[in-house]
Amino acid sequence: MTRRLAAVFLLAAPLALPAQVKPGQLDADLRQMDAASTRFKSAEADFQKEFYERVVKETTTQRGSIYFKKSGTKLEMGAKILPPGARFFSYKDGKLALFDPNTKDLKVYTAGQNKAQYESFLTLGFGGSGTELAKAWTITDLGTEQLSDGAATTPVTKLDLVSKDPNVRNMFTHIVIWVDLNRAISLKQQFFTPSGDYQTATYTNIRYNQSINTSPYQYKK
Repeated sequence: MTRRLAAVFLLAAPLALPAQVKPGQLDADLRQMDAASTRFKSAEADFQKEFYERVVKETTTQRGSIYFKKSGTKLEMGAKILPPGARFFSYKDGKLALFDPNTKDLKVYTAGQNKAQYESFLTLGFGGSGTELAKAWTITDLGTEQLSDGAATTPVTKLDLVSKDPNVRNMFTHIVIWVDLNRAISLKQQFFTPSGDYQTATYTNIRYNQSINTSPYQYKK
């Protein structure tokens, strides 16, 4: 189940040396994420994802949009990838669905006992709390940067994540996220695999805590 989830949500350039971070800064960052998580209701964004394959030294790109909604402990997510390679993904009520509009193939998976693991991927900087992040990942604070969210330049905190689950580490040596701590939203994510491949996702035109029209994310068999 973990490998399947990873394949779905691989929606990343080698790291520089960590910046100097003040003692206790990570704890402060995680507390700020905790506070922001309580204010997070929804987010919708456009994304671009680049997949680099080391063996062939090629990069492929996907574009689309994604949304997240939280209500208490309930999480809902939807994503659509634009043609070519159009796909729809959704997560609701503990079920993950993948739909290919070209073949009309629909696959639905129940998270079951892996629900916490599914959602630890889904909320990597999208409404997730610092407390929950620390439960699933060993975190290194790499300092702050400035990134554009499509409308303005935003200060973000760069966090390097190593999963505490060995099964996840077999797929990803580590993940890096650039998080706007005030909104608990990632502006960028990188996933690194043991084979040397990496994948980058950047999020722009972010609509935070606004009403979301989910119709464009619906699929018909």
